[in-house]
Amino acid sequence: MNLTKTLTLAATIAMIAIAPAMAGDAEKGEKVFKKCAACHSIEAGKNKVGPSLAGVIGKNCGHVEDFKYGKGYQAACEKGFTIDEAFLTEYLQDPSAKLSEIAGSKERSKMSFKLKKDDQIADVIEYLKAN
Repeated sequence: MNLTKTLTLAATIAMIAIAPAMAGDAEKGEKVFKKCAACHSIEAGKNKVGPSLAGVIGKNCGHVEDFKYGKGYQAACEKGFTIDEAFLTEYLQDPSAKLSEIAGSKERSKMSFKLKKDDQIADVIEYLKAN
């Protein structure tokens, strides 16, 4: 086996070994979500200060019809985005920065809460995927 094939094989094995560690844990995410539950529900149709997050993964922005979204979120929605794992990973770290990036202008999110730990973000995303 030549060096290139050996290095490719080693990199592939390393990525396979790392992949499970990068996946979130829904049970841990349920505990993390308690921080979110002050403003969000996972019960369909039950909005609080923030919209219900029931079945949120894969939805288009602004999908909760009876919720009044903030101006920053509305501005980003005009550009359009899907609430997926990639979006949530960045949004949960800094909601206003993510909305500004999407909108292409300085936007603020009504959501001031931030999750800074990558494992907590992955866990809460897995929890949301299950609900």
